[in-house]
Amino acid sequence: MSGPGAFPIPLADVNAMSEDEFVDAFGDIAEHSPWVAADASEARPFASRHAMIAAFERAIRHADHARQRALILAHPDLAGRAAVAGDLTADSRKEQAGAGLNALTPAEFARFTKLNQAYRDRFGFPFIFAVRGATKHDILAGFEARIANSEKEEFATALAQVARIVRFRLEDRVAP
Repeated sequence: MSGPGAFPIPLADVNAMSEDEFVDAFGDIAEHSPWVAADASEARPFASRHAMIAAFERAIRHADHARQRALILAHPDLAGRAAVAGDLTADSRKEQAGAGLNALTPAEFARFTKLNQAYRDRFGFPFIFAVRGATKHDILAGFEARIANSEKEEFATALAQVARIVRFRLEDRVAP
């Protein structure tokens, strides 16, 4: 269920989908983690788009640590190798471009690369930042502020950022 004109999907149509149709339509909402949509599907019928978003957030929050970590690891570095190689999902590509990450100067790209590596070295997973509405300067400030967090704090922050990304993507795809 993608392509021009397919979104936003009316909530009644979302609620009428089989589980397979639901996962086909929303399995990519959480980066390379269709299990989030499968788990959220169990909460249907949704009374509102907000209730649908909450179901996705619950699926993430109630997953075991290994699944949460895998979800975080499924996200690309911001302005990283996947972006350069063109290997981002369509949503990630659009989001990163909206924040100007597709038009960095060589010096900015080098700074992002250095910060991505320092963050991965410290925490063992990519820096996750819901970039919608943010500028490259906001993202760089986020790197600087969050690198001092403990691993436990940063894991929780990364999950909160994933949930925020999921919310933005569902708001794009499901009619209010």
